Formats: sequence, structure tokens, C-alpha cells
Amino acid sequence: MKIHKEGRRILFFTLLALLAANLLLFRYNAENGGVNKVFAGISVIVFLTLLQFFRSPARRLFTHEDLVIAPADGKVVVIENVHEPEYFDDQRKQISIFMSPINVHITRNPISGIVRYFKYHPGNYLVAWHPKSSTKNERTTVVVESEAGPFVLFRQIAGAMARRIVWYVNEGDEVSQGEEFGFIKFGSRVDIFVPVDTEVKVQIGEKVKGGQTVIAQLKTTAPSLF
Repeated sequence: MKIHKEGRRILFFTLLALLAANLLLFRYNAENGGVNKVFAGISVIVFLTLLQFFRSPARRLFTHEDLVIAPADGKVVVIENVHEPEYFDDQRKQISIFMSPINVHITRNPISGIVRYFKYHPGNYLVAWHPKSSTKNERTTVVVESEAGPFVLFRQIAGAMARRIVWYVNEGDEVSQGEEFGFIKFGSRVDIFVPVDTEVKVQIGEKVKGGQTVIAQLKTTAPSLF
């Protein structure tokens, strides 16, 4: 299993801390063997949980210029028309994906194109499914002019457990659909804003995979697979 670069340092120091704690218990608390074994078991569970969180599975990416691909693993929790105030200042169709702590937390470019806008916002840590988390929580906003023409906005949003967002893009960058654009540590959410005439290909409650699941089709004159 491949481990994502964002988790290697955390896993290394967590392993050292857990090993040290267990060695100290077995050395200085030998008379309580049952307690020591329970702690050892909990240590293994904690480390394996972190290990699966930072996994980076190989993906066969699905790409096409007028299709919007899921930027992350998770469950679709919002599909609605909303006013997007930060960049477009008009009506957009919002699709939101909630990422639980057991999901892969790599975030991927939903389309190919040029980054026309990027901004990091410090903020609160409301639970990721809270309606105001999209505008109140720590987050990043990326706007890409897609190869098909329409502009697409996508946003990494920190959750109650997530306290650090990592990104690998800046304004002016050329990005490729399915490639990593960042990582969110622990429970979180990704919002995607597309033109209102975009055809959504997923439903509320549907589970999606980053880089593979088609979530929407942009309205263009270009030929499509769908």
C-alpha cells in the first residue's frame, strides 16, 4: 500500500511515540500485563487507522474535456442551485462531497484547464456537513477555465477534525483532470460550482471516487462521451 507524502512524517512520529509508550509500560508496569496488552491493542488500532487514512491507492483516471470528475472520494450531500458570492457573484449549481475520516483524502482536479483564481481562507472548524462550513470554515477556492470553455469553481473545506489544508496549485497554473491538487487532513468536504445548465450525473447519497466518477457534464458544443 502506497502512503501519501502528507502522511509519512505524521506516521513516523506516531509510530515512535506509540512504541516508546508501550516499551515504558512493559518495563515499568510489568505487574499489570492485562492493561499493557489492552494499550498495545489500542496502539495498533490507532496506527492502522492513521495508515489507512493516508493511503494513496493507484487509480485509473477517467478524463474528458466536457465532463466534471469527482475531485475526492466520499458521499454526495448537496446538489442545488445557489448564489456563489466569492468569484462569480451569480447563480451556480453546487455539488458537495462529504469525506469521512475513512475516505482517501487526496483532492484531484475535476477538470483540465488554467487556474484563473486561487485564494486560501483561514476560518472556523464547523462539522463539514454544516451549511455554513462552505463560507465559515478554513478553506481554499480554486477557479479553473476548463478546456471545454466554462469556468468551474471547487473548494476544499476543513471539517471539525481537519485542521490543515494542503494545496499544490496557484493562479496561472495549467492543471490536468484527475491529478492531485491538494490534501485535507481528516474529515472534510469538497464543493464544486458549475454553470446552472450543467447536467448532473450523480444523486444525493451516492458514493463517488476521486478521479473516476463522472459527477456532471458541462454544456458545450464539443463532442461528448455521454
